[in-house]
Amino acid sequence: MRIAALPATAPSSWQLGFPANSAVSLELPQRNRFRKYERNPSKYWNDFYKRHKNKFFKDRHYLEKQWRVYFGDDDKSSERRKVVLEVGCGAGNTIFPLLATFPNLFIHACDFSPNAVSLVQANENFRADQVNAFVCDVTVDDLSKTISPSSVDIVTLIFALSSVTPNKMTYALKNIKRVLKPNGFVLLRDYAIGDFAQVMLSNKNQMISENFYVRGDGTCAFYFSEALLSNLFKTVGFNAIEVGICSKQIENRSRKVLMDRRWIQAVFRNSFY
Repeated sequence: MRIAALPATAPSSWQLGFPANSAVSLELPQRNRFRKYERNPSKYWNDFYKRHKNKFFKDRHYLEKQWRVYFGDDDKSSERRKVVLEVGCGAGNTIFPLLATFPNLFIHACDFSPNAVSLVQANENFRADQVNAFVCDVTVDDLSKTISPSSVDIVTLIFALSSVTPNKMTYALKNIKRVLKPNGFVLLRDYAIGDFAQVMLSNKNQMISENFYVRGDGTCAFYFSEALLSNLFKTVGFNAIEVGICSKQIENRSRKVLMDRRWIQAVFRNSFY
C-alpha cells in the first residue's frame, strides 16, 4: 500500500498542507461520522487514561541519551534552573525519567486530560518544587496565563502534536512560542508517514483526513512527513536544527507479522526576529 506524503506548501483553504479538496479527501458522510473525535479529543484521551492509568506507555529513557546536550548545563557552578514545558505529559513517562537524570530541571507539565494530570500528581516521584502539572488544551487555552511569557528554555513534544486536529496545529505552536525564550528549543518525536500503524488504520477505513486517523478507542493520530513538519514550524517562526525519519522493523512472533515502525525526530529553535 502506498502512503502519499502531504505537500510542503499550504493552500489557502487549509493551513500548511491539509487540502480539503485533495484526491484522498473523504466522502461527506464518513467525514461527519468522524467529526466528533476531532471536536472533543480530550474526552477520548481522558477515557484512555481512566482505562489504562500509567500502565500503557513505557518510561522514555532515550530522551536524556539523545538530547542530553539540551537538558544538561555545561556550567556546573550555575544555580540557574533550566525550565522545561512538556506538552501532552500523559502519565509522566517523559518528565520523571528526565528529573531522575537532571534533578535541577523545573518542569511545567500539561495535558488536556484531567486523568493524566492526576496520574502525574499522584506519582511517588512528584514534587511540587520540581513539577507544575496542570490541565491545558494548547489548541484553545492560552499557556501564557499559567506560564510567564518567554520563560521556558525547552519544550518537549513527545507523540503529542500528532493528537492535535491538523487545522489547530498552527495555533498550538504559536501558543507554545509565546512562553518559549528567544533561541529556546522544541524537541519533538512523533509518528511518521508510512508507519505500520498508519497502514493498519488506513486498511480499516479509519482516515479522518489526509494522514490523520482515528483509532478504535477514539483517540486520533497524525502521521508527519519531514517536509510538512518543517514547513509547519517555519511558518510559525521556528528554525529547523534537525529533522529526520527513524525506522525500526519489529517482529510480532505470535502473529507472524513484521512491522515497519517509523517516527520523526526533530529539534527546532525559536527565532527571535
